Amino acid sequence: MDRLVNTALTAMRAAMSRQSTIANNLANTNTVGFRAEIANATTRWIDGQTFKTRAQTSEQVLGADMKEGSVTSTGNPLDVAINGEALLAVQANDGSEAYTRRGDLKMSDSGLLTTGDGLPVIGNSGPITMPPYDQISISRDGAIWIVPQGGDPKQPQQVDQLKLATPAGSQIAKGLDGLFREVNGGVLPSDPLATVTAASLEGSNVNATEMLVQMIEASRAWETQVKMIDTAKQIDDGGASLMRLDR
Repeated sequence: MDRLVNTALTAMRAAMSRQSTIANNLANTNTVGFRAEIANATTRWIDGQTFKTRAQTSEQVLGADMKEGSVTSTGNPLDVAINGEALLAVQANDGSEAYTRRGDLKMSDSGLLTTGDGLPVIGNSGPITMPPYDQISISRDGAIWIVPQGGDPKQPQQVDQLKLATPAGSQIAKGLDGLFREVNGGVLPSDPLATVTAASLEGSNVNATEMLVQMIEASRAWETQVKMIDTAKQIDDGGASLMRLDR
């Protein structure tokens, strides 16, 4: 009976983890450049003094659905939609280099170029800092051009270039902060062929209808395991009743 309960408990934990992943995907349906998360399940054996006869599932978000989202023109010169499989390099909160598909770039009061969630964007020589300008544009290869304050509009100057990294040949994983990283702690190389679409944004690739269907499936899986535990209780009660019969 205890094996039956352990099996049901393991399945219930998996259903809870799946629900959490689905809920996070639904919450980011409208997040720029968001990639739907995929939870991976692994076996975790319960250690003890005897044989390993019990195992549970351990789920964590490692992968993501990397298909492209829909691209919408915004007219904002700081917005970029990254084409293909390239990733935009940013500086994570811990100071390390990480990667995202989020292209809603903004300028801070100090001139630091950041993503919409405030992470510094990395260029050829680290985080990009912009001097005062009258006009700005981002070319197809990620080069940033400006017309300095009081400068000639016909003579724009390149101040830096977005680092567009390629994940090809490298293993990347998605962290809890929503950023991608090389699993061994390395840095992805720049992709000289990567391009962006200026004045546009790529939306989330989450399919809300599909996520709702998966949520219903996870909910039904939970209910099934609850019924299994109830059945195990009934079996146990029946065995106990037999033991109490007068002889």
